[in-house]
Amino acid sequence: MKLRVLLIDDDRDRRALLEEALGTAGYSVVIGAAQEGDLLGEVRRVQPDVIVIDVDSPDRDTLENMCCIARDVPRPVVMFTHDEDTEKMRTAIRAGVSAYVVGGVSGERVRPIVEVAVMRFEQHQALREELQQAKVTLADRKVIERAKGILMRQRGCGEDAAYQTLRKAAMERNRKLVEVAQSVIDAAELLG
Repeated sequence: MKLRVLLIDDDRDRRALLEEALGTAGYSVVIGAAQEGDLLGEVRRVQPDVIVIDVDSPDRDTLENMCCIARDVPRPVVMFTHDEDTEKMRTAIRAGVSAYVVGGVSGERVRPIVEVAVMRFEQHQALREELQQAKVTLADRKVIERAKGILMRQRGCGEDAAYQTLRKAAMERNRKLVEVAQSVIDAAELLG
């Protein structure tokens, strides 16, 4: 399956060269509007697999667009630029750019750059999902611990007995343990 690449470049000559290099590398290229436009809307409309942006120097608006894309419709982003400023590189990477490439690009370099950007993006997304799952697990654990504490005080039982009570109630009601734990907390707060 050909990857769909959204190509953003205000310079017609550069864009034509990059479009040809991407096409030769086997990508399906869609030319997008200028980077000052609604880039987020463009990404939503086109639904590309990869975004390639060619700019002399990434400006604040372009980087803000990258942040919005990373937040709302995450995609691998390759940015070709002539700006070697380390702070702009750092800002671009924080904004969601997967590959920040300084200097001109030759046709034979395009495919490896895009492939590395896609791999880096996939790895970053996996880490984000893992972090999100860890946060959810930790939050669930806190709710369960709090509910156990309430049961231990109310029933004068130990931690294991409180846990077994929660577990049994969850199985009987066919609900998740954290849902039953939250119900215990809610009831305790309601009754004071």
